Amino acid sequence: MSQLGHVSALSLTRQTSVINVRSPHSAWKCGLCFGSGQMTSLSFGGGDSMGDKLKVQVANSVVMRSRAEDAGPLKVACVDYPRPELENAVNYLEAAYLSSTFRTSPHPNKPLEVVIAGAGLAGLSTAKYLADAGHKPIVLEARDVLGGKVAAWKDDDGDWYETGLHVFFGAYPNMQNLFGELGINDRLQWKEHSMIFAMPNKPGEFSRFDFPEVLPAPLNGIWAILKNNDMLTWPEKVRFAIGLLPAILGGQSYVEAQDGITVKDWMRKQGIPDRVTDEVFFAMSKALNFINPDELSMQCILIALNRFLQEKHGSKMAFLDGNPPERLCMPIVEHIESRGGRVHLNSRIQKIELNDDGSVENFLLNNGTVIRGDAYVFATPVDILKLLLPEDWKEMPYFRKLEQLVGVPVINVHIWFDRKLRNTYDHLLFSRSPLLSVYADMSVTCKEYYSPNQSMLELVFAPAEEWISQSDEEIIDATMKELAKLFPDEIAADQSKAKLLKYHIVKTPRSVYKTVPGTEPSRPLQRSPVQGFYLAGDYTKQKYLASMEGAVLSGKLCAQAIVQDSELLLARIEKRVPEASTA
Repeated sequence: MSQLGHVSALSLTRQTSVINVRSPHSAWKCGLCFGSGQMTSLSFGGGDSMGDKLKVQVANSVVMRSRAEDAGPLKVACVDYPRPELENAVNYLEAAYLSSTFRTSPHPNKPLEVVIAGAGLAGLSTAKYLADAGHKPIVLEARDVLGGKVAAWKDDDGDWYETGLHVFFGAYPNMQNLFGELGINDRLQWKEHSMIFAMPNKPGEFSRFDFPEVLPAPLNGIWAILKNNDMLTWPEKVRFAIGLLPAILGGQSYVEAQDGITVKDWMRKQGIPDRVTDEVFFAMSKALNFINPDELSMQCILIALNRFLQEKHGSKMAFLDGNPPERLCMPIVEHIESRGGRVHLNSRIQKIELNDDGSVENFLLNNGTVIRGDAYVFATPVDILKLLLPEDWKEMPYFRKLEQLVGVPVINVHIWFDRKLRNTYDHLLFSRSPLLSVYADMSVTCKEYYSPNQSMLELVFAPAEEWISQSDEEIIDATMKELAKLFPDEIAADQSKAKLLKYHIVKTPRSVYKTVPGTEPSRPLQRSPVQGFYLAGDYTKQKYLASMEGAVLSGKLCAQAIVQDSELLLARIEKRVPEASTA
């Protein structure tokens, strides 16, 4: 996948203070502090009421202060919310059991050497669980950075910029188990159990869906929807609830059957007003797959709703406390290497070379190195696999179906400002903008990116198909115009208010597979018809679609298939050795 990181610096001289504040209860709360020493806090008008607009409360009154009125620099202190109790959820227990099977199964007398192309989450997950089962994974990553779609880079100022804006849901059981297995649960910064949407018709204001902790699922989700009166009217809520009944009553079989219809068409078919789609599912579609509801398969939305409504903490979000390559991927690599596996960067595959029987003989790298193993895994994006697919395989139905799977373009934007923006929050925010999907002030939400005096907004620019070939300057200009609507008192497109210090644009021409109607039957199982060749990646068959959770689960399923086939693979190797000697 071609992922380009560009920097255009208006001013590269700035000071950043990185402060890690930990309370005895692992808390990281956010507040505003002006130079006078007076502490203020981000709060919500109406106290405990639901669906109220975001306001900044200062000394018991709502005040919007200009920078000129500040007695000194604006500072921020943050405290996390406690990790939710996920361990008793059915999906978490299922994921934990699958993990345990690798550790507890009899280890082989002769471990398999498994060559894995790609050090994203799918490839690293495959390697991790193969290593747990006693095998020897060899991971080959084309680039000089770990992570694939969660890769990140450090600029000359020491600031990080990422491939995408990533949040970790409570409904990610395999990902949550992975954090626990690696002993890094404390690296997730859990946020308040809410979903916060910008109000395009009321620039600068937000609307919330708050999930009360005292209620179980699905009552907490139903309460959150019913108490929000900013986005949907009561008649719209009733018609939406009635429209969802078939999905609730029909279960998983009904959900899977909705792959052939778009979100927009399904809503109309169920008699749900278009305004529900525009108000809620426009933002949700772009957050899930970077495309609009007139393109996205309804199956994708129903799977997400099912997880969020059936699990009490399913929709609760956490941010990683720093850059993904170091804070998430390196612990996986260390785990793999501690068990005899290897991970190599700058190892780009040029060709999959075959034996006479059509099985894999070796991977040929760009530098001429030949890598051989007992089994082979391709854990790259599907578009990379299609480019390297051997001609002899292309007519196999298993591989031919991959032509229906195409990565969707997406752009990640990072902007550093000369001041702390006040109209933001320690959370993921749904912009509901035609150009932007979700965004966050990473100087508040993430410890490593924390700054007391300057905001860094990370934004997902989507849909990006018409913008991926545009210049960085054009993308930034369009982004600033949208931000002027989200921050009308603080940001102007001409920078007459907050000044842009620098920015980074990361373009991914082919990201997660585009989940349009009819793609589900094209998703392959991890075990291919070519003996000894396997696939991993969020596009492969697993129940979490195109997501980090889907990537991790696909790796576990790929590792499971290899472990199940290990005796067959060893027998095949033993058979080939005498044949090679005779030849």
